[in-house]
Amino acid sequence: MTLKTFRNMNKYRFHLEKYHTGSKTTCPKCERKACFTRYVDEENEISFPSHVGKCDHENSCGYHFTPKDYFKDNPQVTVSESLAKPKVQCVMQDIPPSFIDTEIVQQSQKLYESNPLYTFLVRTIGKEGTNKLFSLYKVGTSRKWNGATVFWQIDTLGKVRSGKIMLYDANTGRRVKEPHAHICWVHSELKMQGFKLQQCFFGEHLLTLYPDKRVFIVESEKTAIIAAHFIPDGLWIATGGKNGCFNAQAVKVLAGRDVILMPDLGATSEWQEKVSMFRPICRSISVSSVLEDVATDEQRKQGLDIADFLLMKDTPQMILQRMIDKNPVLQKLIDELDLVLVDES
Repeated sequence: MTLKTFRNMNKYRFHLEKYHTGSKTTCPKCERKACFTRYVDEENEISFPSHVGKCDHENSCGYHFTPKDYFKDNPQVTVSESLAKPKVQCVMQDIPPSFIDTEIVQQSQKLYESNPLYTFLVRTIGKEGTNKLFSLYKVGTSRKWNGATVFWQIDTLGKVRSGKIMLYDANTGRRVKEPHAHICWVHSELKMQGFKLQQCFFGEHLLTLYPDKRVFIVESEKTAIIAAHFIPDGLWIATGGKNGCFNAQAVKVLAGRDVILMPDLGATSEWQEKVSMFRPICRSISVSSVLEDVATDEQRKQGLDIADFLLMKDTPQMILQRMIDKNPVLQKLIDELDLVLVDES
């Protein structure tokens, strides 16, 4: 399997600033912090105002003010046409993907007590269910940020493409984005020189384990895990981002499968445009509109996903956890008597 890439593909004069600590600022529209990337001039001749850039929240905010918009509003600023074009010719090149040793994955599958996402899920669906999901999806724990979650991308051959490290809040289960977005890649942290990342679906390794299950595709890795708990009849995998694995190469692993796309609120029309890419490969392909059909305007504004809806109703474990928080002695009693929570719903 090869990676189609472009040599010198980022040689445009004006482009979004590459991420580094402190590079993301407050969006001028939605005013959320650490989610706005500014445009920069490769020639360092033009310093764009702070509002020229793009917000990460494409669905709930959608702010994107390009250099073209800036020059249209400021005709007195002129740029040489030759400089605005790509500086080099793009050349297609086949580059084989790099992999990470499976032993590193195994080493990460411990110290879950220090993992905030693990803590949140234990309080939400219980320890047994959380352990089962973390084992199934091979979720790891990183030393980065004192226990951030590692979502390993493992392909159908069991090869580890890389791992995405993300920090979550143990109380809310949401990503920590202050004072900056806490997200990075394992291969970057290990300083693996010349590493060629070719992403695959999160949970892709389960396709061979469950060849007959209907496949549900969501955007977030956390969403895939939560949905797998509440709706185990389906096989839940994640793109790892709005455009993470939406390419012709990645979707080949879904050949002959029944697939349903489950976009976040606000992304349905965009995901519907992807259907043509799946149709020649999958046995069946559709885009679910169930969230759009039931969502309120406020929920659409927030860009909620199916996991948010699944967790809106308190689970028995959530109710029990609140009781334990009020009276910690209850946890000691449960442990000493080896009591088990029974859901009679």
